[in-house]
Amino acid sequence: MAKTGVLIELGDGKVKETNFGVLTAARGASGDNEVCAFVMNADAEAIKSELSAYGASKIVNITSSGDLGASPDLQAASLAAAAKEYGLDALLGLFSATGRDIFARVAAIMDEPMISDCISVDIDGKTGVKSHFSGKTFATIKLDCGIMLATVRPNAIEPAEASVDAEVISFSPSVENNSTVKIIEVKKGGTEKLDLTEAPVIVTGGRAIKASENYKMLEECAALLGAAVGASRAAVDAGYAPHSMQVGQTGKTVSPKLYIACGVSGAVQHFAGMKTSKIIVGINTDKDAPIFAKCDYGIVGDIFEVVPALTEALR
Repeated sequence: MAKTGVLIELGDGKVKETNFGVLTAARGASGDNEVCAFVMNADAEAIKSELSAYGASKIVNITSSGDLGASPDLQAASLAAAAKEYGLDALLGLFSATGRDIFARVAAIMDEPMISDCISVDIDGKTGVKSHFSGKTFATIKLDCGIMLATVRPNAIEPAEASVDAEVISFSPSVENNSTVKIIEVKKGGTEKLDLTEAPVIVTGGRAIKASENYKMLEECAALLGAAVGASRAAVDAGYAPHSMQVGQTGKTVSPKLYIACGVSGAVQHFAGMKTSKIIVGINTDKDAPIFAKCDYGIVGDIFEVVPALTEALR
């Protein structure tokens, strides 16, 4: 039985649902690994029931005399100290902006290798599977390490509940903030839209959307599905959508339960960013479009007819 830690990410004080897949992975194939969930300067008691429902037997609230939120270096040093304190065999987190930032620093501090953007992990074998060569193949990478460090692609691992009794612990490591960088202010974008990398369902528009205002059609459909709206590189290059909406090799990598590609050709660069979606639906007027060779369900038709019909059916 291994002892695995998971860095839990919060959004507006709430546990991000994508953490639950990472907690599931942390339990291992046998499901009997001891799982420690780490949060930073949070109300651990308030989220105890959510985390214990997915197998976290310890919820460790990491605190510091310094401002953890203002220093990723201090966060990394504190997390590395916690990993040693609790004798972890592995430490996992989300492949998110926060996870990428902190885990790279933790790996440097601990002088350990790491695997990023895993779609599956094997704690006992210290291996992780990740996409390579624009999604054309998958590589299984084995670490020669003291502690396995890995980040997991959001939504890549299906969460499975495994309720346990959990205890809440506070841990205040003796670490110094030697960083020369300090975050003074965080300005959030002026949108309440669901993050593409977190979304369970994504509706993406390609070049066939023809104009930025036509994304309203996709947004109406997405709202009924609880989905986020994405864009292909062709649509972004044409000025129809901002880069923040782009899915693909040069955009965001996503793994939703359902991915609806509207007017997307399905080029390999786009497929690299969404191939791990659980179910892919393609809508295109071209019956020979590459998307139809890669999707689970295909609809040959005009998105300006199919999407409104889908929206009406959902209503």
